[in-house]
Amino acid sequence: MAGDNRVLLITGASSGIGAATARMAGESGFRLVLAARRRDKLDALVSDIGPERALAVACDVADWAAQQRMAEAAIERFGALDAVFANAGRGGGPGGFSAGDPKAWREMILTNVYGLALTLRATLAHLKASKGHLVITSSNAGRRALAGSVYGATKWAATGIGQNVRGELDGSGVRVTLIEPGLVDTPFFDEPKPDALKSDDIARTVLFALTSPVTVNHHQIVMTPTSQKW
Repeated sequence: MAGDNRVLLITGASSGIGAATARMAGESGFRLVLAARRRDKLDALVSDIGPERALAVACDVADWAAQQRMAEAAIERFGALDAVFANAGRGGGPGGFSAGDPKAWREMILTNVYGLALTLRATLAHLKASKGHLVITSSNAGRRALAGSVYGATKWAATGIGQNVRGELDGSGVRVTLIEPGLVDTPFFDEPKPDALKSDDIARTVLFALTSPVTVNHHQIVMTPTSQKW
Protein backbone atom coordinates (compact mmCIF):
# COMPACT_ATOMS: atom_id res chain seq x y z
CA MET A 1 0.00 0.00 0.00
CA ALA A 2 1.52 3.29 -1.09
CA GLY A 3 0.66 6.71 0.29
CA ASP A 4 -2.65 6.74 -1.64
CA ASN A 5 -2.85 10.52 -1.25
CA ARG A 6 -3.15 10.22 2.54
CA VAL A 7 -2.26 13.25 4.66
CA LEU A 8 0.82 12.85 6.84
CA LEU A 9 1.91 15.40 9.42
CA ILE A 10 5.59 15.35 10.47
CA THR A 11 7.01 17.31 13.39
CA GLY A 12 10.72 18.03 13.44
CA ALA A 13 10.50 18.00 9.65
CA SER A 14 13.17 20.58 8.80
CA SER A 15 16.22 18.28 8.96
CA GLY A 16 17.48 14.80 9.72
CA ILE A 17 14.94 12.00 10.09
CA GLY A 18 11.96 14.31 9.58
CA ALA A 19 13.21 15.78 6.31
CA ALA A 20 14.28 12.38 4.97
CA THR A 21 10.86 10.94 5.80
CA ALA A 22 9.13 13.90 4.16
CA ARG A 23 11.01 13.37 0.90
CA MET A 24 10.32 9.63 0.81
CA ALA A 25 6.69 10.07 1.79
CA GLY A 26 6.21 12.68 -0.93
CA GLU A 27 7.64 10.27 -3.49
CA SER A 28 5.32 7.55 -2.14
CA GLY A 29 2.15 9.53 -2.71
CA PHE A 30 1.46 11.18 0.64
CA ARG A 31 0.31 14.75 1.03
CA LEU A 32 2.38 16.40 3.73
CA VAL A 33 2.13 18.87 6.57
CA LEU A 34 5.69 19.71 7.62
CA ALA A 35 6.21 21.34 11.01
CA ALA A 36 9.36 22.66 12.69
CA ARG A 37 10.71 25.86 14.21
CA ARG A 38 12.90 26.72 11.20
CA ARG A 39 10.51 28.01 8.55
CA ASP A 40 13.25 28.72 6.00
CA LYS A 41 14.28 25.07 5.88
CA LEU A 42 10.68 23.95 5.71
CA ASP A 43 10.01 26.27 2.78
CA ALA A 44 13.00 24.83 0.91
CA LEU A 45 11.74 21.30 1.58
CA VAL A 46 8.24 22.16 0.36
CA SER A 47 9.77 23.64 -2.79
CA ASP A 48 11.64 20.36 -3.41
CA ILE A 49 8.60 18.16 -2.80
CA GLY A 50 6.11 20.41 -4.56
CA PRO A 51 3.89 23.05 -2.95
CA GLU A 52 0.80 21.36 -4.36
CA ARG A 53 1.51 18.34 -2.10
CA ALA A 54 3.18 19.88 0.96
CA LEU A 55 2.42 22.59 3.51
CA ALA A 56 5.02 24.21 5.80
CA VAL A 57 3.93 25.23 9.30
CA ALA A 58 6.29 26.97 11.72
CA CYS A 59 5.78 25.30 15.09
CA ASP A 60 7.65 25.04 18.38
CA VAL A 61 6.24 21.77 19.73
CA ALA A 62 6.62 23.03 23.32
CA ASP A 63 4.05 25.77 22.55
CA TRP A 64 0.47 24.53 22.88
CA ALA A 65 -1.03 27.40 20.89
CA ALA A 66 1.44 26.72 18.06
CA GLN A 67 0.48 23.04 18.04
CA GLN A 68 -3.19 23.95 17.84
CA ARG A 69 -2.48 26.26 14.90
CA MET A 70 -0.48 23.46 13.24
CA ALA A 71 -3.39 21.02 13.42
CA GLU A 72 -5.87 23.68 12.28
CA ALA A 73 -3.68 24.56 9.29
CA ALA A 74 -3.50 20.88 8.31
CA ILE A 75 -7.26 20.48 8.38
CA GLU A 76 -7.86 23.77 6.59
CA ARG A 77 -5.49 22.80 3.76
CA PHE A 78 -6.18 19.08 3.35
CA GLY A 79 -9.41 18.38 5.27
CA ALA A 80 -8.09 15.45 7.31
CA LEU A 81 -5.10 13.90 9.05
CA ASP A 82 -4.48 10.27 8.17
CA ALA A 83 -1.10 9.86 9.85
CA VAL A 84 1.10 11.73 12.29
CA PHE A 85 4.84 11.22 12.69
CA ALA A 86 5.67 12.75 16.08
CA ASN A 87 9.37 13.08 15.43
CA ALA A 88 10.53 16.38 16.96
CA GLY A 89 13.39 15.89 19.40
CA ARG A 90 16.65 17.30 20.65
CA GLY A 91 19.72 16.29 22.62
CA GLY A 92 20.77 17.78 25.93
CA GLY A 93 24.56 17.95 25.73
CA PRO A 94 27.27 16.22 27.77
CA GLY A 95 27.95 16.23 31.50
CA GLY A 96 25.45 13.75 32.88
CA PHE A 97 23.48 14.51 36.02
CA SER A 98 26.62 15.72 37.78
CA ALA A 99 27.72 18.44 35.37
CA GLY A 100 25.12 18.83 32.61
CA ASP A 101 23.52 22.13 31.61
CA PRO A 102 20.12 22.53 33.33
CA LYS A 103 18.94 24.97 30.65
CA ALA A 104 19.68 22.39 27.95
CA TRP A 105 17.85 19.75 30.00
CA ARG A 106 14.77 21.96 30.24
CA GLU A 107 14.64 22.59 26.50
CA MET A 108 15.17 18.91 25.77
CA ILE A 109 12.47 17.73 28.18
CA LEU A 110 10.02 20.31 26.87
CA THR A 111 10.62 19.11 23.31
CA ASN A 112 11.02 15.36 23.81
CA VAL A 113 8.33 14.78 26.43
CA TYR A 114 5.95 17.73 26.82
CA GLY A 115 6.08 18.57 23.11
CA LEU A 116 5.32 14.97 22.19
CA ALA A 117 2.32 14.94 24.52
CA LEU A 118 1.08 18.21 23.01
CA THR A 119 1.34 16.77 19.49
CA LEU A 120 -0.89 13.90 20.55
CA ARG A 121 -3.34 16.26 22.22
CA ALA A 122 -3.53 18.41 19.07
CA THR A 123 -3.98 15.58 16.58
CA LEU A 124 -5.61 12.53 18.17
CA ALA A 125 -9.18 13.64 17.49
CA HIS A 126 -8.33 13.89 13.79
CA LEU A 127 -6.60 10.50 13.79
CA LYS A 128 -9.62 8.93 15.47
CA ALA A 129 -11.86 10.43 12.81
CA SER A 130 -9.73 8.93 10.02
CA LYS A 131 -8.83 5.69 11.87
CA GLY A 132 -5.30 6.76 11.10
CA HIS A 133 -1.77 5.94 12.16
CA LEU A 134 0.43 7.50 14.84
CA VAL A 135 4.19 6.99 14.58
CA ILE A 136 6.49 8.18 17.38
CA THR A 137 10.26 8.54 17.29
CA SER A 138 11.66 7.13 20.51
CA SER A 139 15.08 5.48 20.75
CA ASN A 140 17.01 2.40 21.70
CA ALA A 141 18.09 4.69 24.57
CA GLY A 142 14.50 4.39 25.82
CA ARG A 143 14.89 0.64 26.28
CA ARG A 144 18.11 0.40 28.31
CA ALA A 145 20.00 2.34 30.96
CA LEU A 146 22.67 4.78 29.74
CA ALA A 147 24.88 6.12 32.51
CA GLY A 148 24.25 9.81 33.13
CA SER A 149 21.90 10.27 30.16
CA VAL A 150 19.09 12.73 30.72
CA TYR A 151 18.36 12.33 26.99
CA GLY A 152 17.91 8.59 27.55
CA ALA A 153 15.44 9.33 30.33
CA THR A 154 13.36 11.47 27.95
CA LYS A 155 13.27 8.58 25.50
CA TRP A 156 12.08 6.22 28.23
CA ALA A 157 9.28 8.75 28.64
CA ALA A 158 8.60 8.78 24.89
CA THR A 159 8.40 4.98 24.87
CA GLY A 160 6.01 5.09 27.81
CA ILE A 161 3.84 7.71 26.10
CA GLY A 162 3.65 5.53 23.01
CA GLN A 163 2.66 2.44 24.97
CA ASN A 164 0.15 4.33 27.09
CA VAL A 165 -1.52 6.14 24.19
CA ARG A 166 -1.83 2.79 22.41
CA GLY A 167 -3.88 1.61 25.39
CA GLU A 168 -5.98 4.77 25.29
CA LEU A 169 -6.68 4.25 21.59
CA ASP A 170 -7.55 0.56 21.89
CA GLY A 171 -10.69 -0.09 19.84
CA SER A 172 -10.49 3.25 18.00
CA GLY A 173 -8.93 1.84 14.83
CA VAL A 174 -5.85 4.07 15.22
CA ARG A 175 -2.56 2.22 14.89
CA VAL A 176 0.44 3.25 16.99
CA THR A 177 4.04 2.48 16.05
CA LEU A 178 7.13 3.28 18.10
CA ILE A 179 10.36 3.67 16.11
CA GLU A 180 13.35 2.96 18.36
CA PRO A 181 16.67 3.45 16.52
CA GLY A 182 20.15 3.12 17.89
CA LEU A 183 22.87 5.59 16.97
CA VAL A 184 21.78 7.81 14.07
CA ASP A 185 24.00 10.27 12.20
CA THR A 186 21.80 13.36 12.61
CA PRO A 187 22.33 17.10 13.28
CA PHE A 188 22.40 16.22 17.02
CA PHE A 189 26.13 15.60 16.59
CA ASP A 190 28.88 18.08 15.77
CA GLU A 191 31.02 15.39 14.13
CA PRO A 192 29.88 12.80 11.52
CA LYS A 193 29.15 9.29 12.81
CA PRO A 194 30.21 7.08 9.90
CA ASP A 195 29.09 3.79 11.45
CA ALA A 196 25.69 5.12 12.52
CA LEU A 197 22.32 4.66 10.90
CA LYS A 198 21.42 7.31 8.34
CA SER A 199 18.28 9.41 8.35
CA ASP A 200 17.15 7.58 5.20
CA ASP A 201 17.35 4.27 7.10
CA ILE A 202 14.83 5.54 9.63
CA ALA A 203 12.66 7.09 6.93
CA ARG A 204 12.40 3.76 5.10
CA THR A 205 11.31 2.12 8.35
CA VAL A 206 8.65 4.77 8.97
CA LEU A 207 7.32 4.30 5.43
CA PHE A 208 7.36 0.52 5.92
CA ALA A 209 5.04 0.94 8.92
CA LEU A 210 2.82 3.55 7.26
CA THR A 211 2.37 1.58 4.04
CA SER A 212 1.70 -1.80 5.64
CA PRO A 213 -1.87 -3.10 5.23
CA VAL A 214 -4.38 -1.54 7.63
CA THR A 215 -4.83 -4.99 9.15
CA VAL A 216 -1.20 -4.90 10.38
CA ASN A 217 0.16 -2.82 13.24
CA HIS A 218 3.89 -2.73 13.96
CA HIS A 219 3.87 -1.88 17.65
CA GLN A 220 7.60 -1.30 18.15
CA ILE A 221 10.42 -1.36 15.63
CA VAL A 222 13.93 -1.48 17.09
CA MET A 223 16.84 -0.93 14.73
CA THR A 224 20.56 -0.41 15.29
CA PRO A 225 23.68 -0.16 13.17
CA THR A 226 25.09 -3.63 12.53
CA SER A 227 28.21 -2.58 14.44
CA GLN A 228 26.32 -1.41 17.55
CA LYS A 229 25.94 -3.79 20.47
CA TRP A 230 22.37 -4.43 21.56
